[in-house]
Amino acid sequence: MKYAKRWMMAGLLALGGAAVDMLAASAAGAEEIGSVNTVFKWVGPDHKIVIDAFDDPDVTGVTCYVSRAKKGGVSGALGLAEDTADASISCRQVGPIQIPERVANRKADGDQVFKEHLSLMFKTLQVVRFYDAKRNTLVYLTYSDKLVEGSPKNSVSAVPIEPWGAAK
Repeated sequence: MKYAKRWMMAGLLALGGAAVDMLAASAAGAEEIGSVNTVFKWVGPDHKIVIDAFDDPDVTGVTCYVSRAKKGGVSGALGLAEDTADASISCRQVGPIQIPERVANRKADGDQVFKEHLSLMFKTLQVVRFYDAKRNTLVYLTYSDKLVEGSPKNSVSAVPIEPWGAAK
């Protein structure tokens, strides 16, 4: 029995290490712009609000900024804490926008453009894109989901497509 507990603990530590690697890889497309501490923790990093930027992988000329809560402490440092579902998004045109045909014909509506894990395995923050052809606008929705239950917390940002640079 004593050895079974040791093997189980070793397995959990290995799983935790793999999960930390997985979490770091999932956010590889995002660039952290900054953060502010919200709660001091005696051990481990403080709780904070993080601002990440990412470019739409399919539509050039659009960058989105997502702010979200990130838990600190020992569990947060190990990647075992579950972050809250609170997030906000703001997307902007940062260059000439080129819309691929599958986005323009709305076959890509609801496509995922960003995803980050908020817990070890069960909760994610996602950003999906829609195209409003009538208004020539890209709409980005951020929301979180859980394996067992979803979350009604969401935020939306719209990017009207306008001429850029000398094309104005």
